[in-house]
Amino acid sequence: MNTYIEQNKDRFLNELFDFLRIPSVSADTKFQPDMLRAAEFVKERLLEAGLDKAEICPTAGHPIVYAEKIVDASLPTILVYGHYDVQPADPYELWDSPPFEPTIKVTKNHPDGAIFARGSCDDKGQIYMHVKAIEMMLAQGGLPCNVKIMFEGEEEVGSENLGVFVKANKEKLAADLILISDTSIIANDIPSVETGLRGLTYMEVAVTGPNRDLHSGVYGGAVANPVNVLCQMIASMHDADGKVTIKGFYDKVAELSQAERDDLESAPFDLSAFKKDLDIAEVSGEKGYTTRERASIRPTLDVNGIWGGYTGEGSKTVLPSKAFAKISMRLVPDQDWEEIADLFETHFKAIAPPTVKVEVTRHHGGQPYVTPTDSAGYKAAVLALEEAFGKKPVPTRGGGSIPIVALFEQELGLKSILLGFGLDSDALHSPNEHYGLFNFFKGIETIPLFFKHYAALMKK
Repeated sequence: MNTYIEQNKDRFLNELFDFLRIPSVSADTKFQPDMLRAAEFVKERLLEAGLDKAEICPTAGHPIVYAEKIVDASLPTILVYGHYDVQPADPYELWDSPPFEPTIKVTKNHPDGAIFARGSCDDKGQIYMHVKAIEMMLAQGGLPCNVKIMFEGEEEVGSENLGVFVKANKEKLAADLILISDTSIIANDIPSVETGLRGLTYMEVAVTGPNRDLHSGVYGGAVANPVNVLCQMIASMHDADGKVTIKGFYDKVAELSQAERDDLESAPFDLSAFKKDLDIAEVSGEKGYTTRERASIRPTLDVNGIWGGYTGEGSKTVLPSKAFAKISMRLVPDQDWEEIADLFETHFKAIAPPTVKVEVTRHHGGQPYVTPTDSAGYKAAVLALEEAFGKKPVPTRGGGSIPIVALFEQELGLKSILLGFGLDSDALHSPNEHYGLFNFFKGIETIPLFFKHYAALMKK
């Protein structure tokens, strides 16, 4: 471990713990004051780290924290993006420790300990690596590149206002590259760089039957049950081979060559360990693709939540008037999220029987993204990880989505490098989210190496 990190690791952790104690949940308005507290916390820590200026930029929603240090106009500029908002912690009762009281515990994948808290990995722990890495670079001789910081508070709810901010501040955000730590590595002994992300379309549906909840004995069997109907409609959206049945859903999917598929499959993957970790007897998905391909290079449709009728304690014999579901679709190049939303809405309304009325609401989405592996940024990431881990990283495709990445390229003309340090097993978006101490400190160690190698490559 770097001497500076070793000497300051307790302080780094204590600061991160204070950050994690702020329940910056962007999806729930009751946490609005906490969102402002989190933004202010980040701003102050960036100034303490040595950046020349840091400011809180209001938006129509949650604020954006912007900071910069321009050491020499002739040097390349790296724009670091991340988010300080977190997913809701519900259901709280499934957490082994309070979600906003960080606790260190040993796990199988983190024998040195992991920080259990909402946002520890996604993305507070990972953006705080950058804050401390910048502090370390400035304390040990200075920055080899100019740096700009943009941390938003709406990534978990679609980044709607960040897009507005980016379009209005192109000169302010001018850079040579965007660096993002909001992704994972294969394992702590197998570093990797994600070369792409899936896009996202997120929808909500409502199915309405009778004009009120009904007695299931008096009306059951004579009136359509919206929950039953919704379940049937959802079930029909996959065929026996696991393919999505929405007409036109696959029309623009960019198929990878066998050589590209083989390259992605070359990364280590233990299917038995994968199933054991999830406590499942078998995997599932689209026929003709491996588990890893299903979770990275193929589009999906999944129910994220479904409800209706009585769900309280005990029994209530009711035939519900309404049923609801939240449905997300992960997309791959060259699918367009808005086009997929249109296809979904047309399909969902078409398959509804006359016994119910349906309503479709579009929440948010983002385009898929692929980063070139011949760029200076990608090469710098490979060199930095190789130096930090002692072995060459493996290229991977991420299954998750960072909707704003495609917009960065569209509006700023910049490529993004996905230099994340989490593990897929870190329970992101789930109870007991955690982030390894090894990963946190390894990120702080690696980021300055990226700056160093990127500066050197840009000189050539």
